This record gives sequence, C-alpha cells and structure tokens, in this order.
Amino acid sequence: MEFQKPKILYLPTRYFPSISGAEFYFQRIAEILTENKKCDIDIYTSNAIDFKALRSPSGRSIKKNEKYYNKVNSMVINRFPINYENSISRKIQFLYQIEFFNELNLSDITLRKILNNGPYLPNLINFFSKKQIDYDIIHTTYYPYFNLIIALLIGKKIDKPTICTPFFHFSNPRYMDKDLIEVLNKFNYLIACTNIEKRELLKKTKLKENQIKVIPMGVDYKRFSNFYKNKNARINFKNLFFKSGEKHYKMVLFCGYKNYEKGALSILKALPLIYKRFKKVYFVFIGPPTKAFNAEVSKIRRNKYVRIINLTPDNLDGYFDKKKVSAFKQADIFLMPSRSDAFGIAFLEAWASNTPVIGANMGATPEVIENNKDGLLVEFDNPNDIAEKVLILLENPNLKKRLGKNGNKKVKSKFTWKKIAKKTHQFYQKLISEELL
Repeated sequence: MEFQKPKILYLPTRYFPSISGAEFYFQRIAEILTENKKCDIDIYTSNAIDFKALRSPSGRSIKKNEKYYNKVNSMVINRFPINYENSISRKIQFLYQIEFFNELNLSDITLRKILNNGPYLPNLINFFSKKQIDYDIIHTTYYPYFNLIIALLIGKKIDKPTICTPFFHFSNPRYMDKDLIEVLNKFNYLIACTNIEKRELLKKTKLKENQIKVIPMGVDYKRFSNFYKNKNARINFKNLFFKSGEKHYKMVLFCGYKNYEKGALSILKALPLIYKRFKKVYFVFIGPPTKAFNAEVSKIRRNKYVRIINLTPDNLDGYFDKKKVSAFKQADIFLMPSRSDAFGIAFLEAWASNTPVIGANMGATPEVIENNKDGLLVEFDNPNDIAEKVLILLENPNLKKRLGKNGNKKVKSKFTWKKIAKKTHQFYQKLISEELL
C-alpha cells in the first residue's frame, strides 16, 4: 500500500531552548522527518524553559520577542503561555466544560495531581476546541504532566490514535503513583526507550504488549565524533577552564540536572575519597543548578585538592555548544550515576566521543550500558562505589580506551537520530495503515 505523507501533532511539555532529553527527542525526530519530507509535523507546547515554570511564574519562560520563540531551526513552534491559576477547583470546572473531556473517564484525584504538575494551558485547549483540525496521529511527552491530557482530548475530538513517550522513571518512587499512572492507560500506544521500561509499563498499566513499542534514543554521531575535524568548531575545553600548568590533568564529566536523582550529589560526596588516591583530576559539571548541589559544592571546595568546574545552561549555546562537545571529547570518563533516566542521551554523546561511561545499576541504565564492555555500573547513591569505579578507569588507561571504543561502535551502528527517526516513522505508518483497514 502506498501512503500519503502523514500529518502528526506533537505536544511536548516544553521545547528548545529548554534542554533535556525529552525536549531533544521531539526536536530531532521532528526536524529529520520534516527535512526528509516523511511527515508534516505541527508542534504546540508551553512557554516554559525550566521545570519550575511549569507550575510557578517565578520559573524561567521564553518571551515572544526572544530568539527561538516562534522557530527553532527548520521547525515552527506554537507556544502558549502557562496559566498560573491557583484554584484547582476552577481548573477542574473548566475542564468539565470541554467537549469530550468526560469521555476520558479520569478520576478527580488523578486530575488534581496532574494539574498540580502543570503546565496548565487553557488557551491551548480552547484553541483546539474551536479549530478545525485533521491529524493522523497525536504524539505527546512526557509523563506525568498536563499536556498529556490535552493530547488525549484532541485524540477524542478527531478520533485518531494518541501516542505517549512517557520516559517512565520507574526507579523514582514519585513516578509510581497509581493515580498518575491512570493517565497512561488512556493512550492508544506508548513508546518505551528500553525493554526494561516496557516491562515496567506492562506491570503498572492495563495496556497490552502490542500497545507498547520500544524505540531507543539517539545522538547526532558526527557532531561529536568529527568535532575536531571541523576547523570552525575547534575549541579546547581544557585551555578555556583548566588552570595553567594543569592541562595534563584527567577530566571526569557530568552533564545533566545537578540533583539527587541524577546522581550529582553522590558524585560530590565521592570526591574526597577519589582525591585521597588521585590528585590530578578535574570534575566538570554541566547542567541546571540546584540549591542542594550548590551547597554541597561550597563544602567540597574547602578541600585544597578539589578541582571543580561548574557550568550551567547560561554558559552554553544550545545542545551542540562547542564548549560542551569539547568537554565530551576531552573527558576521560563520563559519569552520570542516575536513577531517573529512561535511557540517557548523554551516555550516547559520550560514546560518540570515544569516552567511557559510568552509570547506576538501576532503572533502564543496565540495558543501555553493558557492564565491563562499554562502561561500568555503580550502586545508586553509593559514594564509595562511585569513587572506586572512577579510580579504576583513571588508573587503567587501556580499560578506559577499550570501553570507550566499544561504546563508540555501538552508537554508530544502532543509535543515530536518523535511525531512531526512521523507526518512529515506520511505527507511525503501521498505526495509520491499521486505522485505514
């Protein structure tokens, strides 16, 4: 059967310049599928930049006059301001007035919890309620936020399949709330990033096996692997940030939210143990800050041997910032012992740079990292184990090289964004063909 180009509606929680794996997932798939003329994709989202803005006006939001508000690379972005109405009762009352809302059959307790998570976007709901729309598929991310309910409402209105890529962090107790999980049961299909995530979703939801498709995450392999081959991209992270006379020091990199869930606090607690045995090493942290992280850094810096470079998104220019890519290329180890990753794009970025990785033996990570083959696994929130595994790689250059090389081969063969976009497009086509039968 010959297919027409499908028309897809994307409803992410946020969009670039917000930086996290969930946002980048939609961004790259949308860009690739539209550039290759495989799909027509419309993107509707909130104006939030950070997680705080999903619920509070004190968070960071993008303004209409700012760069990237209406367009990111080749994609037109339709952003709607978040309404910070405090009354949950008024929000619920508004929703019950929306056509098709009752058909979702969501309990009030589930609704209240998801509304508390934000982003509450009544103007977007009104926009789609009044607009004549025609999509083949509605695809949203990420659980457990209010944009999922908007996607379900639109699916009911036009009677078309709804897909959610939840990035289900099943190792985090906060995500296992049965009331929140109720919303996942309302989707026609889910996309899991790993088989482990799929198994957990099958346990926790009422969906059947054929309703959950496994499609992993991806990386722009050449951006990292060929970085120093591009004359315009030549920048040396160590020259920029290391002290004079210390450029030969080793470098351990963390890239992600600097919180407990991602393992950033556990890394800081491991530093005194590492510096007792290995003095000539810098620890580089790239990502949004947290108060807990900053407080811990202040304590750790009292150790005269500690070398910490602490960068935030304000120090960078997007996903492919030259300083960030150079850091991945020059790092001896990428360290992210997280329990809140459905996959971990940063592991792929490290491997594309030939850098070995260390992750937590928890959640989906053991399916991503093959222990002792392309990285090492540690116990989550165990500073002693983290320190020991970091020291093993710092003191064994041959092992470090082997793990990085194996990871590089794996990424190149399986995890480029082009391959992931192709699998996603094939899944769309399958669903549309089933709808036409």
